[in-house]
Amino acid sequence: MRGGTGRPALTYTATRRACYTGFVTQAVVNNLAPLLFIVFQTSYDVPVEMLGRLVLLNFGVQLLTDLAAVRFADRTGYRIPLVLAHALAVLGLVLLAVAPAVAPTPYVGLCVAVIVYAIGGGLLEVMVSPVVESLPSPQEGKAAAMSLLHSFYCWGQVAVVGGTTAVLAMTGFGSWQVLPLLWAVVPAVNLVVFLRVPLPPTVPDEHRLSLRSLFGAPAFVCALVLMMTAGAAELTMSQWSSFFAETSLGVAKTWGDLAGPGLFAALMGVGRIVYGLWGARIPLAPTMIGAGSLSVVCYLVATLSPSPVVSLAACALCGLAVSIMWPGTFSLAAARFPLGGAAMFAVLAVMGDLGGAVGPWLTGAVADLTAASTGLLGSLAAALPDDGGTGLRVGLLGAAVFPLVLVVCATVWTALGRRAAESAGVLAAAEAGIEVTIPER
Repeated sequence: MRGGTGRPALTYTATRRACYTGFVTQAVVNNLAPLLFIVFQTSYDVPVEMLGRLVLLNFGVQLLTDLAAVRFADRTGYRIPLVLAHALAVLGLVLLAVAPAVAPTPYVGLCVAVIVYAIGGGLLEVMVSPVVESLPSPQEGKAAAMSLLHSFYCWGQVAVVGGTTAVLAMTGFGSWQVLPLLWAVVPAVNLVVFLRVPLPPTVPDEHRLSLRSLFGAPAFVCALVLMMTAGAAELTMSQWSSFFAETSLGVAKTWGDLAGPGLFAALMGVGRIVYGLWGARIPLAPTMIGAGSLSVVCYLVATLSPSPVVSLAACALCGLAVSIMWPGTFSLAAARFPLGGAAMFAVLAVMGDLGGAVGPWLTGAVADLTAASTGLLGSLAAALPDDGGTGLRVGLLGAAVFPLVLVVCATVWTALGRRAAESAGVLAAAEAGIEVTIPER
């Protein structure tokens, strides 16, 4: 089959692959800067809290982009926002390399670069997931397809960690500016692909469930909390594990990056691939309860263990624990509200980015307060294994509350689903003239 230009017409298979690469692009813009935190601290004398502020800025701008996308996501179609997202990712990565040298201060330059590529990252988060959800596939395989899509974020993160670590090991910190320029090739190529691939239509206004109706549903409010805590649980460990390994555990940067964020991302990818292959047979909400519980344990072991090896293993295992949280919440919401449209995904992405912004920033802020405290926080830090005076063990210990709240919320979701099923059964029975009595709980 050929298009009007004589070139072979692209199929939805090419669209799916472009979406996978879109999530690799998002992994690049979200994870490259944290790997350079130690470079920024030593070269530009940036304090820990201000490093955390870069993460807050990244996901805060993505959050604002998601909010803006709520209004236009279903009206413009998918192509324009997706092409714009990749263009901004390219520009932001180029600025990351050059702006610190030409801006009034290096930190201002870093902030400008983060703002530009964060807008692109926010558009990718909003637009890519509903595209894959809308592609032809059996309904029972939707959750598995979503998990498989999100696994490419993990493999992108693995590639960023591995590639960045290798380049820094070979060239040293003095040539770090080449890294953003190299990684900008990924969104540049995918931009061209998204100009050509076929894209599904968005949900028409007359069929789409209104946001007012969504916010009036207790299950959707529950999904919003799930999304926020999923973002916080995933991104807090992902963004801080490299710095934690180097400054708190005394591990060399190369091995710290590979054993911390590198293995974290690999195990997160494995978890999503496994659910992508066999997820149609696995109940999603109970799986998220188990994953959240494992994540709590990982945060506790990482901060409480005096052994660097055990702490790093817990950081890495946390990747497996959080793997299903973000795509799982998307799938739960899409199954419960199939006519939510891209606007629903945008609202969910807002909450995920809110968690991704606030979680790592709060962790860094608590760490700074702990390092300067002689009171309760200082006493808690003294009771924990040594962290080089960074206070990061206390910050990560407090972050265990994020997956704990997710466990509670996933349990509530299960109860709401059971109640909805019972109500539907009673209604069907009443229509058939059958009297049904629901037992007391």
